[in-house]
Amino acid sequence: MDMRRFSPLLALAGVIVLIQVGTSLGGATYYLTQLTMSAYYALVIIGLCLLMGYAGQLSLGQAGFFAIGGYTSAFLTTVNLADRSGKPLVGLLSRIGVLVAQKNLYGEEILHFSSLVALVVALLITIVIAFLIGMPVLKLKGHYLAMATMGFGIIIYRIVIGTRAFGEADGISGVPGLKILPGIEVSDSFSARVLNYYIAWVLVLAGMLIAINLINSRVGRALRSLHGSEQAAGAMGIDTARYKLNLFVLGAVFASVGGIFLTHYNGGIGPSESSIMKSVRYVAIVAAGGMANLWGALITGVVLNFLSLRGVFGSYDDAVFGLLLILIMLFAPEGLLRAHVLTRIRSRLNEGIFNGKRGAR
Repeated sequence: MDMRRFSPLLALAGVIVLIQVGTSLGGATYYLTQLTMSAYYALVIIGLCLLMGYAGQLSLGQAGFFAIGGYTSAFLTTVNLADRSGKPLVGLLSRIGVLVAQKNLYGEEILHFSSLVALVVALLITIVIAFLIGMPVLKLKGHYLAMATMGFGIIIYRIVIGTRAFGEADGISGVPGLKILPGIEVSDSFSARVLNYYIAWVLVLAGMLIAINLINSRVGRALRSLHGSEQAAGAMGIDTARYKLNLFVLGAVFASVGGIFLTHYNGGIGPSESSIMKSVRYVAIVAAGGMANLWGALITGVVLNFLSLRGVFGSYDDAVFGLLLILIMLFAPEGLLRAHVLTRIRSRLNEGIFNGKRGAR
């Protein structure tokens, strides 16, 4: 195994620690809040980069999968089953630890699903839906596939905004923390800001590790051949339908994990997280970073999402991402951070410098 491919992960881990130490020493730990949220959005981008860059499949439904994970976990951890505690099934679930009892903000005793159980259920639902959606729509290509996945995203958006159990336009609030291990919880507690920062970025490191292993494996080589020419890959005996479906499901799981953890971190989720504009934003970020450039997509995603969450773009936030997508498609369809693009820019700058020197002479 070539360990050099993992050296950027070690460098990223070092940067993560330096940022936390620097913000803490500088009294600017409030930046960690946006960096934590950016990390969870980065999980969506990693999955979409695999889908677009290596399988050549354009999806405008990633926000839908993000919402499926977030809303499922939020609903299960806020639904109150206390009035049904006398029923045998509810009693059994309580005894085996699936349900937990606690007091809400008003001091009322409530009975809801454990956050870990909610996480598992949310992921299982995401996998099932991704399989059911992926099997028919991945037979489509190009803009037909984009329209089909966009239709899926619209359906999810209308469901969450029109369902009373999901809070309709207000979303779901009061979501409890996600208890991972004793003493380790993802929540909106300010006292646990640093802990939450590291939890989020450990997930990103794990996601990148999975992605790097995948693209450098036999599966990754099959995916690259699939992206190059699906017909040629099929002629070589590669099961193109299975590879596309599996990667589609993996991308959905990445998005769902980001949605689950961000929901518990924020203590709630709203319908804007499932909007089509969110999916367009993810596509714009992957396009800007480079379709098959995991590190480019990650860097671009973190920077742009951080600026967006800090309110740098103001009321023009969505317009900025829409304009970015247009400009990338027109002038740098392979992404701004592709290695050969940077080399070309550097060579042109050098040419300009040398030509300027000649002119000065």
